[in-house]
Amino acid sequence: MANLVAIVGRPNVGKSTLFNRLTKSRKAIVSEHAGTTRDRQYGKCEWNGREFSVVDTGGWVVNSEDIFEEEIRKQVVIATEEADVVLFLVDVTTGVTDLDIDVAKILRRSKLPVIVVANKTDNNIQRYDSYEFYQLALGEPLCISAATGSGTGDLLDLLLTKLSADIADELEEGIPRFAIVGRPNVGKSSLVNAFIGEDRHIVTDVAGTTRDSIYTRYDKFGFDFYLVDTAGIRRKNKVTEDLEFYSVMRSIRSIENSDVCILMIDATRGIEAQDMNIFQVIQRNNKSLVVVVNKWDLVEDKDQIVVKTFENAIRERMAPFTDFPIIFASALTKQRIFKVLETAKQVYLNRTTRIGTTKLNEVMLPLIEAFPPPSMKGKYIKIKYCSQLPDTKIPSFVFYANLPQYVKEPYKRFLENKIRENWTLTGCPINVFVRQK
Repeated sequence: MANLVAIVGRPNVGKSTLFNRLTKSRKAIVSEHAGTTRDRQYGKCEWNGREFSVVDTGGWVVNSEDIFEEEIRKQVVIATEEADVVLFLVDVTTGVTDLDIDVAKILRRSKLPVIVVANKTDNNIQRYDSYEFYQLALGEPLCISAATGSGTGDLLDLLLTKLSADIADELEEGIPRFAIVGRPNVGKSSLVNAFIGEDRHIVTDVAGTTRDSIYTRYDKFGFDFYLVDTAGIRRKNKVTEDLEFYSVMRSIRSIENSDVCILMIDATRGIEAQDMNIFQVIQRNNKSLVVVVNKWDLVEDKDQIVVKTFENAIRERMAPFTDFPIIFASALTKQRIFKVLETAKQVYLNRTTRIGTTKLNEVMLPLIEAFPPPSMKGKYIKIKYCSQLPDTKIPSFVFYANLPQYVKEPYKRFLENKIRENWTLTGCPINVFVRQK
């Protein structure tokens, strides 16, 4: 099960630079403008064969030029509730500030493993300046330079010693895991309660680490699956504001530990930026998707035109991935909640679809011949053969071409769409690779 590491600290100490360094992604540049895609502040880091998730809390503060100290404190509180280890970033060139002292107080109370990281230590003389961070009473500061990468290897080595060992799954293999995700007050708890109902005797909870997901086994009415639920969904939110950051951080765990994500959208409010943030995390983790428009009982005008308009609006926002089921339901009145389970089960089965090589070539090669990849630099690209890769988590297809480097993303999407038109892979992400023949 993935561990979660949070990077906290006041503005301009280099949180995003360190985040980019750990996740090896240069494209995660933080924009100064509010409303930029905030899923950029979540990524994966791999070191010595261990993988963990990293969240840069700084990216979640909107209007970076007008940050209130209270806002940063809230971020830190949320991070301590959700993360397994906190990297507390401080700036060696400015020394200890009042805000650093405030953040340190919150971290000391949390009893969570904390590593004080003295960033911007670009030379050995600056190492002597790092000793003043001992006054934060959080242990020895570790000197790094996120910009040049100096000291980050030592940081990762130390980080791995603080992370709990991966817990061997106590869950039965081959049983799907469904996660119910969405922003606050969309009805996630109501849907969990509607599924579980009063029949608690057929439900067993299997917990991972303290902050990990809880698995609720559901085996009635012909269904058998684990409901993935973060511990936090059951306990009352301590943080009443800044719910966007809270809900996405909470969702990361559920999404990572699931096979199918049931993304809930509020029918009375439509699809919002926060729903998109959670959708981006689902996509980045290659999870299957079922969209549930909840509180449908509160919508007065429910004719086919309204339904179609709503569906189109959702698919438009989530493009280019549009091949997923949308269900209009109500957790409160239990309207269509079994349809949700049936659809999630079908979407899970779609992940295991195997297409024979002969059949795949019979269908795809004539289509490729009719619409070949556009020529590049006067060279014609020929695709002669394709097959599905065995033993992959999601259906993955490889197309062999004479010049694979010239096959661009739009054409790969064309290939994906043609596969989806001919085989049922609804709700399921698929990979398309083009390789040298």
